[in-house]
Amino acid sequence: MNGIKNNVLIDLNGNGYTNGKCTNGTIYHQDDDIYTYDTLNQIAKFFLDRTKVRPKIGIICGSGLGAIAEMLEDVDKFPYSSIPNFPVSTVEGHAGQMLFGYLDNVPVMCMQGRFHYYEGYPLAKCSMPIRVMKLVGVTHLIATNAAGGLNPSYKVGDIVIVKDHINIMGFAGNNPLQGPNDTRFGPRFPPMNKAYDRKLIEYAMEIAEEMGMKDEVHEGVYTCLGGPNYETVAELKMLKILGVDAVGMSTVHEVITARHCDITAFAFSIITNKCVTEYESMEEANHDEVVDVGKRRQSILSVLVCKMVTKINDAAL
Repeated sequence: MNGIKNNVLIDLNGNGYTNGKCTNGTIYHQDDDIYTYDTLNQIAKFFLDRTKVRPKIGIICGSGLGAIAEMLEDVDKFPYSSIPNFPVSTVEGHAGQMLFGYLDNVPVMCMQGRFHYYEGYPLAKCSMPIRVMKLVGVTHLIATNAAGGLNPSYKVGDIVIVKDHINIMGFAGNNPLQGPNDTRFGPRFPPMNKAYDRKLIEYAMEIAEEMGMKDEVHEGVYTCLGGPNYETVAELKMLKILGVDAVGMSTVHEVITARHCDITAFAFSIITNKCVTEYESMEEANHDEVVDVGKRRQSILSVLVCKMVTKINDAAL
């Protein structure tokens, strides 16, 4: 890239780009610094001008969990490709649209599909929609994901309420908050010792007991790796020593961004496969299995999310 002309990005070869797409049809991943406060405000205004829904709760649907979004009523749908300066989701099992609507009469904003580092997007872009949520008025985030179960007590189909995370990518110097800090979102050095709200975790455990799912729901530590390959046996053994219970490729950078801008965060994983920690095992993780397990469990997970939304809304009244 070497400049901007008439709001169109121009690369070194003279190709023009608008909304992340080249004039020759290929996708172009814009630089992180495109997402200034003003640009994010423009995206937020795009939504607010086109929907009457004023959400206080944001939801991110993970792989195979799109049915959560299908429960919304009076919905306004915005395909990612139609949103100015928005990336697109390229992963199977992610519908790729932003929804505004009502879940049990509570106004919500729902990402039906997220963005991942392995798609070629930098972490700041993966978690950029969280800041848009903040500017739209969201105060609470519910992030869902599909994860591999590293804790030997977890079964496929179990739910793990995330009580904490280990930011492996951050250890390597890759963080969504890198670069100049805009204090209109949050402080330069945000604390993370209370990344996942304890009260919301307690709500979730109460709901699980009410639903007769106490033995299927756990509290655990989650980590996000870059992907897209699944982990080696040695890597999983290392993560187990570090205290990781569930392994995925999302959520951590979204929660970091949420906490930076003072959004209260809650997250849970659906265990879609058991992590392979023995060289003799003949099992292999695959994405089709991940999506399939998510779809088989999504009805019960949708009820859990709906009840959480109601709890959060009632507590705020």
